[in-house]
Amino acid sequence: MNRKRLSLRYYGDPVLRKKANPIAGSQAEIKELVESMFDCMYGEAGVGLAGPQVGVLSRVFVVDVPDENGERIRRAFVNPVIVERSGTVVGEEGCLSIPGIRADVKRAARIVVEAADEDGTAFRLSAEGLLSRAIQHETDHLDGVLFIDRLSAIKRKLLEGRLKRVRPPAEGSAEPSRTAPSL
Repeated sequence: MNRKRLSLRYYGDPVLRKKANPIAGSQAEIKELVESMFDCMYGEAGVGLAGPQVGVLSRVFVVDVPDENGERIRRAFVNPVIVERSGTVVGEEGCLSIPGIRADVKRAARIVVEAADEDGTAFRLSAEGLLSRAIQHETDHLDGVLFIDRLSAIKRKLLEGRLKRVRPPAEGSAEPSRTAPSL
């Protein structure tokens, strides 16, 4: 199958600030979009990717993260809704759409999300750790929210100059080393 190649959108692109719409289309179209999103995410060495990050204003995202036991969780979330949040935890985040910028972000420690997969099968998932963080980060993208919006005003001000210089990485250049995966 010859899937559509998706291109990542970067900080400053207005699509990243728009609220995504519930996804519509045939299951075949949704499956193709999801697989193209996984291809793009893996090509960028990320662990999560939302529709708006590839210019698709639909409520869909993909993740591939290890759980607490080291098992990989590779899943698509179609029209996700976080229905429960508990506890708080601070952890470092980065974003494929904001290369080179990383910061500590406070998130719910545990969440419950309801969504459908790419086949249209509804599911309910409890998550914590990196999976919880990735789901919250990607859900924010669906609402036009970036992780930098969750920083204090002082921290955002300190990042202002670096944010103005955000550009897509040069073709073939190495991504800066990371201590945490980019979502």
